[in-house]
Amino acid sequence: MTNLKLGPLEDDKPVKLTIELPAAVFRDLKSYAEILTRIGNATIPIELANLIAPMIERFMATDRAFAKARRNAAQPAPASPERSG
Repeated sequence: MTNLKLGPLEDDKPVKLTIELPAAVFRDLKSYAEILTRIGNATIPIELANLIAPMIERFMATDRAFAKARRNAAQPAPASPERSG
């Protein structure tokens, strides 16, 4: 069985965003949706737009450099030494 990185898609309130994809990325996205539909035994095809957010979410969740930068950005800046005048 194929072990895709995405599992079942959650039903969440979307925020509308318009993007342009290179044709090759669009073809790969379409193929991914077809495979996910087939292995999930879905009766209706998965909409391509519904794949994009979970893919980006998964990518960011597994990007260690992003997680580290995010943690560092959330930490307060070190206090600067007071200047004597």
